[in-house]
Amino acid sequence: MAEQLPILYRDESIVVIDKPPGLLVHRSEIDRHETRFAIQILRDQIGRRVWPAHRLDRGTSGILLFGLSPEIAGRLGQQFEQGTIDKRYWAVVRGHPPTSGSIDHPLSRQRDAYEFQGSDSSTEAQAALTHFRKLAEIELPVAIDRYPSIRYALLELEPVTGRRHQIRRHLKHISHPIIGDATYGKGRHNRYFAEELGCGRLLLACTGMVFDHPDSGERLQIKAPVAGDFAALLARFGWPGGQ
Repeated sequence: MAEQLPILYRDESIVVIDKPPGLLVHRSEIDRHETRFAIQILRDQIGRRVWPAHRLDRGTSGILLFGLSPEIAGRLGQQFEQGTIDKRYWAVVRGHPPTSGSIDHPLSRQRDAYEFQGSDSSTEAQAALTHFRKLAEIELPVAIDRYPSIRYALLELEPVTGRRHQIRRHLKHISHPIIGDATYGKGRHNRYFAEELGCGRLLLACTGMVFDHPDSGERLQIKAPVAGDFAALLARFGWPGGQ
């Protein structure tokens, strides 16, 4: 049986899926060996061509919007660029951050995996803002690094801007990197979660999105609770969202 992606919403203009972790949105220059892409799987699943309105990192799971025409995808993309889409993410991070806060830290532009080498590669820093609030925390009697115990927290994050790897880079900036992040995280903690807790994925998921329907203008609210290894880990820690 052909692979199927969870469809959260569908009409004659758009399709919204819950992207699993480890799946690329579409073919990239960096991951040339990959053969599975969300855009191809969804096209085969619904029997129509689809155009992504935005991207999620390969390791990030959750809400992903597609237009059923280039024009519809373009209209959705404009909402992302204009900052009118409300996005919510959940992440498990190292340490105990404040109860709530904002990370206002410019980020240098990084070359996109979907761009060709000849494209503009300016590294000038761009304004970037992420709000967060802490949903839960835990301290475990395990010695990693130089401390006799380790601390972790579950955060809900709202990226106001949309810079590449913004949430991951911002959390590294405040010294609370996301668990499972091989680029910006801490290897010892990532290995502990993979080897001892059975969760080797990037613990970042897009769990909520509110946007204007590109045809009707109706304000749509989409939710995608975390699942799989992510949800099992939350249950193990006694945190909300576990199953």
